[in-house]
Amino acid sequence: MVTEAAELEAVAQRLRDRNFEVVVVDNGEQAKTEVLKRIPEGASIHSGKSKTLEDIGLFKELMEDEKYDFIRRRTMKMDRLTQRAEINKMSATPDVMINSAHAVTEAGQIVITSASGSQIGPIASGAGHLILVIGSQKVVPDLDAAFRRITEVVFPYEDARLREQLGVGTKITRTLILEQDFMPGRTTVILVREPVGI
Repeated sequence: MVTEAAELEAVAQRLRDRNFEVVVVDNGEQAKTEVLKRIPEGASIHSGKSKTLEDIGLFKELMEDEKYDFIRRRTMKMDRLTQRAEINKMSATPDVMINSAHAVTEAGQIVITSASGSQIGPIASGAGHLILVIGSQKVVPDLDAAFRRITEVVFPYEDARLREQLGVGTKITRTLILEQDFMPGRTTVILVREPVGI
């Protein structure tokens, strides 16, 4: 876990060198403010089911405040078996995708893993703008450590959560590594000094 401010600033700069916009904040409340001020009025918004977004109160606000066109609010009312194709189309190309990541290397690579892969498409290219909120505890030395973090920290938590909520576990089936942005301006990374999420 990154604890020194200078270390986190060094990671932020390496992310900037890779064409990511980076904002460093102290806590979840500041992170939420930074996200909300980057959402254009009338924009369609999608997100993964992220504990980070839940912890900072953003997921609840997007779900409850009708002024936001939050795609997940609509898809959660749809039947995942009979309306799957429609759900996939709605989720694939939002104006803004908000998510977290499972690890960030000290070199500035962002690693995100998934079971269904539903958030991978919009994160990789489908969304017009991508905003990632990432707690400092997710900074790891390298890609090997990122994959260890996924298998030893993220997977056990997600598997237990799904078994409790749905009676089924999860799997690691797709992992995305964001090496850099092709052009600057698409991705905003909000690094949070306090640990948020898993």
